[in-house]
Amino acid sequence: MPEKKILIIDADVASRNFIARNLLDQKYEVIQAGSGKEGLISAWRDRPDLAVIDPTITDITGEELARKLKQDARTANMPLIALSSDPSVLRIKTCTDAGFSEYITKSGQAVSTLNESVYRLLGASGAPAKQGGLLMVFLSAKGGTGTSSICANIAMNIGQNQPEARVVVVDLVLPIGSIAPIVGYTGTQNIVTVTDMTLLETSPEFFRDKLAELKLWHFNLLAGSPDPESSTHLKAGRIGEVISALKASYDYVLIDIGRSLSRITLPLIQNADINTLIVSTDASTVSLSKTILDYMKNKGVNMNSVFAILNRAVGLEGLSKAETEKALEIPIKITVPYLSSNMAFANSHHQPFILKFPKDTASIVFQEAAKEMTTLARALRAE
Repeated sequence: MPEKKILIIDADVASRNFIARNLLDQKYEVIQAGSGKEGLISAWRDRPDLAVIDPTITDITGEELARKLKQDARTANMPLIALSSDPSVLRIKTCTDAGFSEYITKSGQAVSTLNESVYRLLGASGAPAKQGGLLMVFLSAKGGTGTSSICANIAMNIGQNQPEARVVVVDLVLPIGSIAPIVGYTGTQNIVTVTDMTLLETSPEFFRDKLAELKLWHFNLLAGSPDPESSTHLKAGRIGEVISALKASYDYVLIDIGRSLSRITLPLIQNADINTLIVSTDASTVSLSKTILDYMKNKGVNMNSVFAILNRAVGLEGLSKAETEKALEIPIKITVPYLSSNMAFANSHHQPFILKFPKDTASIVFQEAAKEMTTLARALRAE
């Protein structure tokens, strides 16, 4: 049973239902009211732990509603969040004076801000509990390490091994996405166009039903920016909401960020179930990877979530597995063998490696990596 109960008071049915779905995805119990009077009755009868109120309701002003709730012993200590379509400074002040703990303006970032406020006001400590599909981030410290190819092929193996599961790949490599050329996607929908849509348009149902389905690859795709100019129009503030909606729609969400470690991608790394670090064997990449690991640790990332893959596919020269582990101070989970030109050949034909070269050792490696990563992700989620 959900531990916390939240009351939503909003005259706009679509807005109310959208907020409710978001909170239900966070495993809260949700009660809805379409007017201030209904909200008062529900608050005093059902005793919610927190209320989200649109103060622009007309039968009772939001300010008067807050005062009534604060003056009654049954609801005096209940936190109130204003989620309003009115951005005026005067409205913010009157609501705060009336007893609202938070005032959030309905906008592209409203859902993520609301989630953070709810966690904080309900007394949750640390990072919010992970909910929804398992989140796996693929990153590297340097370009040319094969991160996108490995991401796509591991996603394919997860989907193939678990046909009942829904798998989605998100390309956040900037300024140009790199998954679409690998899988042969030529559509116009991508991360830029999606973040330009409204909050209501990008619901979990939208992502479940409208993303490109790549049957050969056993996953759906949210492609990356098609060119550098498009990437400048990416609405970064919407990334968190997009990923939350995807996690509500899919069992596995794999995000390729390549070497794009930034303020956009850091929150994804911090909240990922698995962070797949792709390391090539040259000393400079290993050194940079250690710098990335130290940074992640300083930002509170659980080092148990790091799944290091040593990719020898790009060449035979360089450090050994033992030397790489010593430098990184973490174990290498999987080593991809030298592939000569086979990976490039499979990519140029837009085919999964296991289908193009089923007897190659790397095909077995990708299968094992998919199994180990999903097992580890479930174990960490259960902790």
